[in-house]
Amino acid sequence: MDNKAAAFPKNFFWGAATSAHQVEGHNHNDWTEWEKLGRVKNGEVSGRAAGHYERFAADFDQARELGHNAHRLSIEWSRIEPKPGLIDPDAIAHYRAVLQTLRDRGLEPFVTLHHFTNPLWIARRGGWRSHDTVDCFGRYVMAVVRELGDLVTYWITINEPTVYSTNAHLAGYWPPEQRNVAAAWSVIRNFVEAHRLAYQIIHRHVPSAKVGVASNLSNFVPVRPHHPVDRFLVKFAHYWHNQWWLDQTYVDQDFIGLNYYFHHPLKFAWSGWRNWFVPRPQGDKPLSDLGWEIHPEGLGQLLTFLGHYHRPIIVTENGVADANDTLRTDFIRRHVDQISAARERGIDIRGYFYWSLLDNFEWREGFTPRFGLIDVDYQTLRRTVRPSAYAYRDICQRNGTV
Repeated sequence: MDNKAAAFPKNFFWGAATSAHQVEGHNHNDWTEWEKLGRVKNGEVSGRAAGHYERFAADFDQARELGHNAHRLSIEWSRIEPKPGLIDPDAIAHYRAVLQTLRDRGLEPFVTLHHFTNPLWIARRGGWRSHDTVDCFGRYVMAVVRELGDLVTYWITINEPTVYSTNAHLAGYWPPEQRNVAAAWSVIRNFVEAHRLAYQIIHRHVPSAKVGVASNLSNFVPVRPHHPVDRFLVKFAHYWHNQWWLDQTYVDQDFIGLNYYFHHPLKFAWSGWRNWFVPRPQGDKPLSDLGWEIHPEGLGQLLTFLGHYHRPIIVTENGVADANDTLRTDFIRRHVDQISAARERGIDIRGYFYWSLLDNFEWREGFTPRFGLIDVDYQTLRRTVRPSAYAYRDICQRNGTV
């Protein structure tokens, strides 16, 4: 399908996404403390990251020049509330300037309130294993909405709650490096309560707001379609990773955010439960620099699944690690084609955010993966627009952002 013919409405959101810890730099949270222990590849630390904290206005100028009409970002909790109950007016003023800068450039802000990082005082109290964190999160949300709510319509309460609970408390790959089923279950249950609480707080202060969650959904398929165990594995993985959270929270979502990266062919061959959530490339399919299989058809299948919840859908993240920029143009076009086809099937999709606007600190993978539409030289912080960014601009402009 040629997305030139796609029937995207004029108010469709086209943009890119970032998160505070990955681009701002100079944070002081549970991740920065963990980085000091040498857990990130090559011993890297986030440091000044992409320098976006000081350069946000120029970065948003570039986004607008690239045809975007929206931008997804996150607010760093540890900046807003560095100590329990202490709201930092300078941090509020900074994020207010960020949001006003977006508004001035005609970019609709999509604001994420929790994107993996926690204040140190939260981590030291037990993090999301503790039910007290739900109330603390509510206090933080109330402060942010009270101070910034007049500039924001679209809110994302939590980014990828199942990914966080799994990587931090089940696989032990992220801080606090636990491998405890009970802890993981406590975390995901507390996330459900935290989202519901945040949803209520936001709507109380801004009745016209739209509130959702950015859920990472994976496209699980059986390697052997007629093998009963493979089919069971797919159903189990889909339910736990994709469906369970949505079943608990969709009533309290005004839109559903979809982060799509992974296509998982599953085959029964016991090598540990953790491999159910690791990509298993099949054959000669194209791979990203991280070895992730590129499978745009999986996005179409997940959009069909989400259509059953009867909520508007925003693709809040979709990107590829591609340092040489040889895959990204086709990657974006093919995924946009899947969105177009899903819309033609009657699925209510209202936006697409590529991950990411800038190269950034990719959590435990460090600075090596290059997801950005804009290349960042981490020595000088010089920005260079990649050719794929102009190809994406053509799609944005062809579909009404100018």
